[in-house]
Amino acid sequence: MIPRSPPVTIALVALSLIIYLLMNIGLRTDVLSVLLISAYHRPVLPEILHGHQWWRLFTPIFLHFSIFHLVFNLLWTWEFGRLIEWRNGPWMLAFLTAMIGAASNLVQFLDAGPLFGGLSGVIYGYFGYLWIRGRFSRRFAVSLNPAVVKLMLGWFVICWSGVLERFFGILVANSAHTAGLAAGAMVAAVICAHERLRT
Repeated sequence: MIPRSPPVTIALVALSLIIYLLMNIGLRTDVLSVLLISAYHRPVLPEILHGHQWWRLFTPIFLHFSIFHLVFNLLWTWEFGRLIEWRNGPWMLAFLTAMIGAASNLVQFLDAGPLFGGLSGVIYGYFGYLWIRGRFSRRFAVSLNPAVVKLMLGWFVICWSGVLERFFGILVANSAHTAGLAAGAMVAAVICAHERLRT
């Protein structure tokens, strides 16, 4: 049975909720000044490279700019995060979140600049991890529902198509989605290969 109280998943949801509330009670500018990956397009990431504000590599994942954005991301974080935490423990989920978060944030910054946020890159990383491990690891004992796989891949394509931006004015961090998906799948592939070598 999947645990109801996975600590890392709960922490991710709680932090995202708290930061969203702070942004909507008059502290938006203060929150963004601390949690955006950078305040600048150029020079590249001076706060991180010269100011040692290393947390900025990760903190954009907690920034959400609408209630739809927040709810959508938290629902998938809850579903996928609990699964990973159940099978691999909280430390593995924490590692995956940090690694995927940093990778997706850096790629999105290099593609489109610093004004972005959200957990969707991490969610696609979780999805990639669960999908690949479920298909190629006998030990993992979790296989995503094919309907979920189609939904995630379909949404990925829709986002890249530009339909959401063109017709609804919704900006999507497609580079973050792509980098997250690749990072999560890569970690899963390495683990699966290691398991096969040991058997």
